[in-house]
Amino acid sequence: MKAMIFAAGLGTRLRPLTNDRPKALVEIGGKTMLERVIKRLADAGFDDITINIHHFGEKIIDFLKEHDNFGLNIHISDERALLLDTGGGILKARRFLDADEPFLVHNADILTDIDLNAMLQRHVESGAMATVLVKNRITSRYFVFDDDYRLQGWINKSTGETRPPHFSYQRGMHELAFGGIHVISPSIFPELESYAQGQAKFSITPFYVDNCHNHLIKGYVQQSPYTWLDVGKPETLKQAEEMIKVGSIN
Repeated sequence: MKAMIFAAGLGTRLRPLTNDRPKALVEIGGKTMLERVIKRLADAGFDDITINIHHFGEKIIDFLKEHDNFGLNIHISDERALLLDTGGGILKARRFLDADEPFLVHNADILTDIDLNAMLQRHVESGAMATVLVKNRITSRYFVFDDDYRLQGWINKSTGETRPPHFSYQRGMHELAFGGIHVISPSIFPELESYAQGQAKFSITPFYVDNCHNHLIKGYVQQSPYTWLDVGKPETLKQAEEMIKVGSIN
């Protein structure tokens, strides 16, 4: 099974830790973020993994060589010349991901024990173009879903901005925050090509929102309890260290 890890970010929120390394190589409990995500994916059966690189990208290449790619088939999608954002990053990695099965995308700075196989299965059963992990957590920007968890739009609560232009926000809709993991069907690639209009750098979020009425974009909410942390911030990095120390997540 195929997966992609976003490891190209600048890690500005974690400075000075990222002054000499990529965010993905910052350690939590003695292991790098990248190693933790790779092993989580491997445990779920993902054995063909693409990793994009930018900031100190050569250090990720060296790290993988030192660990013999953790026994997996690992590809590097090199964005050192230009950081392409999430949509552009997926499109650049197309040659590694475009096959006859969905692929999973996982941010390197997300620490979670969510059931990735259950999420993948739900995506396959729904026939969606993309399925995004969403959570009920406080933020300013939310995906908005109907009762079937089909994406309807997006709202920025701090500014009142909504998207797409024709989206009519209604009370009772489900406002949920993106959790940094998605499952994507390869049918997305021609649509991404058209959406990009020749631009190399673009975000996947507005693509989802602008296309949610033409293509099925679903939200995935795991009903059973699970741990989830965005460890790209100093306060949550410290929290993750404590959780690993007491064994509440490994």
